[in-house]
Amino acid sequence: MQSPLYPSLSRRQLLATSLSAPLWPGLAQAQSGSTTQPSTLPAKRALQFPRDLGSHPDFAIEWWYITGQLQAEERQFGFQLTFFRSRVPVTQGMRSAFAAKQLIFAHAAVTDVAGKRLLHDQRIARASGAAQVDLASASSVDTDITLGNWSLTRQAAGYQAQASGPGFAFTLALRETQPLLLQGDQGLSRKGPQAEQMSFYYSLPQLQASGQLRLDGQTLNARGQAWLDHEWSQSLMHPDAVGWDWIGMNLSDGSALTAFRLRTKTGDALWSGGSYRVAGQVSPEVFRPEDVVFAATRFWKSRATGTTYPVAWSVAITRRTVTGVPSTERYVVNAVVDQQELDSRQSTGAIYWEGLSELFDSQGKLIGRGYLEMTGYASPLLI
Repeated sequence: MQSPLYPSLSRRQLLATSLSAPLWPGLAQAQSGSTTQPSTLPAKRALQFPRDLGSHPDFAIEWWYITGQLQAEERQFGFQLTFFRSRVPVTQGMRSAFAAKQLIFAHAAVTDVAGKRLLHDQRIARASGAAQVDLASASSVDTDITLGNWSLTRQAAGYQAQASGPGFAFTLALRETQPLLLQGDQGLSRKGPQAEQMSFYYSLPQLQASGQLRLDGQTLNARGQAWLDHEWSQSLMHPDAVGWDWIGMNLSDGSALTAFRLRTKTGDALWSGGSYRVAGQVSPEVFRPEDVVFAATRFWKSRATGTTYPVAWSVAITRRTVTGVPSTERYVVNAVVDQQELDSRQSTGAIYWEGLSELFDSQGKLIGRGYLEMTGYASPLLI
């Protein structure tokens, strides 16, 4: 397959020759036979904005992740746009302005609920610093990421997101309605049993989304809600982790729920976490690993890849009130459309499931919508 950004090179040639590096740091460890993770421990610090809304090129991996649900002419849609940045260690000492010191990947998708289908596309390019040849960039000053004609930028009125692919396109304005939600310990989120398995991580839930969605040549005016995650790390996953299950849910009352677990190859939870923020508050309640329990209740098998995914979950979350008395709340997460698998082997190298889902309380009442993401089911995720 030809790269749309470098038409003279196939993606395989682009990675093997021009970039001379794996997509993610974990791939280098797998290729060398090493099972150890980098030991770089990020120093705890207060996040500073707008600087930390931008890129952190000294960190190994980073992503900006926008997901949401849209209504257009009585039809329901989901959308996602994710930009990934990966630091290429082997090129950092090169003096040439053309050296591929950073890679930018992007995934975009639209879920057509009525049509029970997922439309998606992927891209990859280098960001070396040679502006005359690069078609990708990520500002370190504020959120401003571009890859060809795909982009995510922050302006005075809010965020702007645009992307297009076979059969779909969207241009959306995303307006903040709540303050930033700092995940973990004031933005430093633990991702494993070892101290270095952590990331800087913040979210922007309850974004108001509006704009245009183009589907099969038809342009629709759309409105809805969205969620933004921004995360960067030196070492995210423990060697025993093969992937994760994650939810980010905008609740109908304005609250926001995040829950995740990292899985071992046996399907057991290696580490869990997340947060709950009540509408009107700034600081979230942060969950301990033992507070979050995922249990799959329904499965779907992909005809395209043969991979089986849990597409409905029971999620038990133990919350602690101001008095410290714990209480367990049980939620049901259900995929709106089962077929929301993304095959990104032409960019980040992974096959994963990510899609629009609904959140129900223990009485079966619909209380929120958001996205469910599941990685490592087709093959272990290497990060």
